[in-house]
Amino acid sequence: MQAGKWSQPSLPVPVSWTQQLLQPDQPILYSYFRSSCSWRVRIALALKSIDYETIPINLIKDGGQQFSEEFQKLNPMKQVPALKIDGTIIGQSLAIIEYLEETRPTPRLLPQDPKKRAHVRMISDLIASGIQPLQNLSVLKEVGQENQLTWAQEAINFGFNALEQILQTTAGKYCVGNEVSMADLCLVPQVANAERFKVDLTPYPTISRINKSLLALEAFQVSHPCRQPDTPPELRA
Repeated sequence: MQAGKWSQPSLPVPVSWTQQLLQPDQPILYSYFRSSCSWRVRIALALKSIDYETIPINLIKDGGQQFSEEFQKLNPMKQVPALKIDGTIIGQSLAIIEYLEETRPTPRLLPQDPKKRAHVRMISDLIASGIQPLQNLSVLKEVGQENQLTWAQEAINFGFNALEQILQTTAGKYCVGNEVSMADLCLVPQVANAERFKVDLTPYPTISRINKSLLALEAFQVSHPCRQPDTPPELRA
């Protein structure tokens, strides 16, 4: 599948987040460059050639901008991403991707075949619910600085052991067959998390092969954390 034409979103005029709600035209993504959940949505927007603006929400600066009263009005869970689109605000990355799929179905991210569609959702949920949340900043803070690396590695390895087995039965070129799907949008950011936490990927050849293929696609490149408006200069590609 070829990634659609996509241009790097420019930073908007500095008006308040709530004022942005009054501007109904262009979608606005509230995002953090390193957030794997935000990355999933950025990939979907790029694949579907949806032009949008980015409002960076720094999860570390000022104690975490997601905890501000203004952002809480947008997303009471105080998490990114949140997408303002079609006059509404949607939180939770998979809900956002499903909405984009239902309202802008080309190219499709969910297969037509019911069994394959179930496999895509199964893999997506496995990553989004069973692996990734265990490396969230809020969880790592509770674990303690000295235990974070071990905790993250154990959580990722546990999940990847299951995921590798599943992918050996569902994968073609990508997670489910030979079309990019929502499952692939979840896989790539999670592999990046694994690399960040120094997980040995040698035991996961299927995961590694699919990840390499996906990273060659334009949509996965332009949405990469190293190419976002809020990426620190030292981390830019």
